[in-house]
Amino acid sequence: MTSENPLDKDSVILSPSYRLPFFIILIGLLFLITPFYPWPTIIISSFGFFLLLQSFTLKLKFTKDDLIVMQLGNELRRFPFKNWIAWRIILPQLPGLLYFREEASPHLLPILFEVNSLREQLRLRVKDLEIEKAV
Repeated sequence: MTSENPLDKDSVILSPSYRLPFFIILIGLLFLITPFYPWPTIIISSFGFFLLLQSFTLKLKFTKDDLIVMQLGNELRRFPFKNWIAWRIILPQLPGLLYFREEASPHLLPILFEVNSLREQLRLRVKDLEIEKAV
């Protein structure tokens, strides 16, 4: 028997995006045409394959009060929005990074999720904390 939590109706799980892992793998493969291969190719492409694996296993779940990082259905870390000070998406046109600062520490995460959905959910939940681009 399962009980339905009304807060779950407000939760959103973002779809994965494979842009960043493929971008890094491509950069690693470009090193094959340099005289330094195979080591830069192996190192950079291995990191890209690691991120590709992470994009299949990690999920971001937005609830009314928290950002939850989940791996294979298990909660890894919870970031309550009440502790957030600021956030920004860095290089959204490229495979970018999500920067957000909590009271305790800053965080920088590679965007392994659909960037428009991520921005939309962040603006919906913590719009007033967004760091605007300097003019």
